[in-house]
Amino acid sequence: MTVKHWSKMQERGNQLGMQILLLSYRLLGRKGLWIVLFPVLLYLFLTGKTTRIASLQFLTQVNHYNGINKYASWRDSFRHFRSFANSAFDKIDAWLGRIKQSDIVYTNETLYKQLDEQCQGAVFIGSHLGNLEVCRALSQHRSTKRINVLVFTHHAVEFNKIIKRINPAVSVNLIQVTDLGPDIAILLKEKVEQGEIVVIVGDRTSSTSAGRVIECDFLGKPAPFSQGPFILAALLDCPVFFLFCLKERSAQKGLFYRVVFEKYADNLVLPRKTRQHALQLVISDYAARLTYYTALYPYQWFNFYDFWQNDHTVIRDQKKGK
Repeated sequence: MTVKHWSKMQERGNQLGMQILLLSYRLLGRKGLWIVLFPVLLYLFLTGKTTRIASLQFLTQVNHYNGINKYASWRDSFRHFRSFANSAFDKIDAWLGRIKQSDIVYTNETLYKQLDEQCQGAVFIGSHLGNLEVCRALSQHRSTKRINVLVFTHHAVEFNKIIKRINPAVSVNLIQVTDLGPDIAILLKEKVEQGEIVVIVGDRTSSTSAGRVIECDFLGKPAPFSQGPFILAALLDCPVFFLFCLKERSAQKGLFYRVVFEKYADNLVLPRKTRQHALQLVISDYAARLTYYTALYPYQWFNFYDFWQNDHTVIRDQKKGK
């Protein structure tokens, strides 16, 4: 049996849904928006068989990894969907400046300050765990560095257009790519040399080419991770950081965001003779950190497809998939 690649999965209710989200937020606020959105979310949950099954499989795998001998329930999966919807509200709050500095707890904040003071470019490798959008918005008030975010879907570009309507001052540069080719590497090299930041996620496989992956352990099972982001980081010859933004709750602070900023290397080196081995090591390190935080924050995992699928058997051409 063949399955579609994540990039070919239909983005349901994309344009109209985002417009309704923005209008309702402006008119009703966050609490009122939930009244509008809840039936829509319930509909998407009940009719979205593929995403619902992926959610159940993922949450069950997390349970097993955490030593819990329990299959995820529909209630667990719906909670997962609700968390995803909440993350969209968080993005809007961040760009509107409604998330205060007191709502943020930083891990290794001095590393970012040093990077900023040195006027040095860098690569941040993120993921679809947590909410990188919050990090991007907050950085507008903490640094003069220009941020360049590589995105692989039209949905991300459309969302950014809507965000610009909310806050025209947004200066994040979205670069939509289908593949990490030489032209993109040259463009990003220039940006890094000018002291800018390049942000790319490391948990999505190539949308055009099968098999350009390294299999690494993720939550107790081998999963395919794209080589592209890590090869690109090596080509850019600059400091490399892992970045996560995770939502938490405590009795003292209530809801807050934890920004995790981990320096991985001053620069990635992939020797020609041992390139595959070096790639295996760095991607395994990334997968290990992703596993660690995913096991702690499973409902903030927003890859709603079979993350462990065999990359060679996934249909990337929409026509072939019909």
